[in-house]
Amino acid sequence: MTEIELFRARADEAGNAAAGCDLDNVRERHLRSQAAWEAMAVRAERVATQRALNEAEKEARAVAF
Repeated sequence: MTEIELFRARADEAGNAAAGCDLDNVRERHLRSQAAWEAMAVRAERVATQRALNEAEKEARAVAF
């Protein structure tokens, strides 16, 4: 399981926990947790994409010389 998949799984768990809550404050806590996990997944995807672009650029420069 990749880091991104882990973050998405935790977000799903928090969302499911929120759906099963009767108490408003507990539901809100789970929803905040879900949003935080989702934000971490988005950041991790952005980092992975940028890392791949940097590697491709580095390889292109190496081939050019």
